[in-house]
Amino acid sequence: MPGKSDTSKSLLLSPDPAGGTSHRACVAAEQAGERLDRFLAATLGELSRARLQGLLASGEVTRDGATIKDGNTRVKQGQTYHVRVPPPSPAEPQGQDIPLNVVYEDKDLIVIDKQAGLVVHPAAGNPDGTLVNALIAHCGASLKGIGGVARPGIVHRLDKDTSGLLVAAKNERAMASLAKQFANHTIERAYHAVVWGSPRLGQGMIEGQIGRNPFDRKRMAVLRGEQGKRARTRYSVIERFGDDKRPFASLIECRLETGRTHQIRVHLTHLGHPLIGDPSYGRARAAPRAKTEAEAEAYRTASQFPRQALHAFILGFQHPSTHKTVRFESSWPEDFSNLVKALRGLKIR
Repeated sequence: MPGKSDTSKSLLLSPDPAGGTSHRACVAAEQAGERLDRFLAATLGELSRARLQGLLASGEVTRDGATIKDGNTRVKQGQTYHVRVPPPSPAEPQGQDIPLNVVYEDKDLIVIDKQAGLVVHPAAGNPDGTLVNALIAHCGASLKGIGGVARPGIVHRLDKDTSGLLVAAKNERAMASLAKQFANHTIERAYHAVVWGSPRLGQGMIEGQIGRNPFDRKRMAVLRGEQGKRARTRYSVIERFGDDKRPFASLIECRLETGRTHQIRVHLTHLGHPLIGDPSYGRARAAPRAKTEAEAEAYRTASQFPRQALHAFILGFQHPSTHKTVRFESSWPEDFSNLVKALRGLKIR
């Protein structure tokens, strides 16, 4: 997309008597011949092309009093376009006062350290009580609208029972920037996982096409051939627990090079080492006879762990406004920490 010209003219006109904001954009010489939607996106800066295309379709763009709806229209030097942006519609999900651990927040985005058990987005079976409901209540008027609706921009998700760091956008420009970074796989994401057993190699790459399990549509699976979507997970073993020749469990670091649904859970299961506590992909491992009380506690804690033992502990990305790299780290939640502490009672023999 062409950058904003030094000679292009854009003016924010306010207040708009009907609510919202109005913008005036004048076509500079070097912009002549551009598509209208590209010209407006480059000149106005804060609105995505998708949003502008929606405004065009709804009759919010005019030239000399005439409504222009075709984004393919080629602009001419000296033309002046007026764009009205209606005020954001109330979000369909209602704001709810749900406690949040806010790691960072500014006018563009918010980073949350999500607790296990919190669903990210309303859906069938979870119409409310979600992170989106909590963000709508917490952010209030600072949500400038995504697609004309006063809601946070969810660009990635964590499963309900996965804890850790998640970023949400507050406006369309931040949403577009973050979505592009996720699509280009330039976001840094690292997870800690506790798995049954231990991979033979201390580190490696798990690759496999991920798609819907043909025998259970609620689950994902590594599929053969060209089915599913390409997925890559890099892993390294941090600590092993139990017998040196056949460890009972391991603490692993995983870094995502792609972001597919249930990717880490599916890939580690495919490797033969599912997450402890995973209700969909895991299976409890038979515990050897405990020789000490510490061993008995370790086996008991692992077998009764109530969720998948997965925590998103690093999140890094380029800030949409400053373009500087920001990086956040999250400590283990209490249940995860207690699991690792108990497993350390299994001495490597």
